[in-house]
Amino acid sequence: MRVSERPAYERIEGVEVGQYVAYRFFRVDPAWRRLPIEERAAGKEAFAEVVEEWAGRMEGLRAYSTTGVRREADFFLWEITERYDDLLELGAALNGTPLAGWLETPHSFLATTKPSVYTDKKRVRAGKVLPRNAPYLVVYPFVKRRPWYFLDFDERVAAMREHAEVGGAFVTVTNHTTYSFGLDDQEFMPAFECEEPADFMHLMMTLRETEASRWTERDTPIFVGRLVDIRAALDALDGAGARVEA
Repeated sequence: MRVSERPAYERIEGVEVGQYVAYRFFRVDPAWRRLPIEERAAGKEAFAEVVEEWAGRMEGLRAYSTTGVRREADFFLWEITERYDDLLELGAALNGTPLAGWLETPHSFLATTKPSVYTDKKRVRAGKVLPRNAPYLVVYPFVKRRPWYFLDFDERVAAMREHAEVGGAFVTVTNHTTYSFGLDDQEFMPAFECEEPADFMHLMMTLRETEASRWTERDTPIFVGRLVDIRAALDALDGAGARVEA
């Protein structure tokens, strides 16, 4: 059977198509910094042009710098689209740039939007990730302990209600949690926009004392990125943005 002849499978009634959300991390080979300045500049220019072109084709494509903070990553891209193949095509386009030969991808996470089962809604609707362009983004993979899913549903609802109430008190932090069941190794991809990284630290300290926290299996590695233009993120790789001309 050819692909075009495959039957169309029905979606669950009332469930709307959501977004695919990906976080793609990059680390530059230190040897790249020994290349001539002109060669480095050309590689960065080609990479930036691809990102800028795709930013106009996807619902969201933002760059975050982690240079000098996380040893395994220098920057990452937050990608949001309703079309899964956009992620593949963007990856192929980036691989076609000269800089790609000097970049590793130590982490890459995939998730999708869906409505929470703990919210009371007559019609199931897939929520959308709508970034507010806060200065910082905290993102990490999250897995719950398996016994959590065998608790009485009302117990889980109560725990998540408490969790949400605590989170709602931190008005400078915006939650963009997405779901990875069957798509990636983690179950959830929590992502939090914030004004200061310390804001998120205080939120997490408070959440540690909630009932839902006892069911956490894994919530690392954690990345804190600074929202920047893609060219600024690339200039940080060799310090070009930090140079002061005489």
